Amino acid sequence: MNDRNSQPASPTPAVDDRPPSQPLRESAHQSIMYFLKELDGEMCSELYDMVLAQVEEPLLSAIMIYTQGNQSKASAMLGLNRGTLRKKLRHYGLLDGPKT
Repeated sequence: MNDRNSQPASPTPAVDDRPPSQPLRESAHQSIMYFLKELDGEMCSELYDMVLAQVEEPLLSAIMIYTQGNQSKASAMLGLNRGTLRKKLRHYGLLDGPKT
């Protein structure tokens, strides 16, 4: 959020302009397979929720940066109801602003 004394946010945040080394789907698959390998035969629980949270939080943070905190634009981009977006932002501690 900007006040009168702060400079306006830039339209897009400074990010690494290099494309990822592999598509997100492949990167996720590789990371999940590595995690399972590290379990070394042990069982775990709630893996589905853990993986979704690992992807959802950075997605929400990036979208909020991209939309400069505009929840209406962010909810439209994500295809979420604005109330649902606010609930998710609150859950991840992103409601007051994205983590940078």
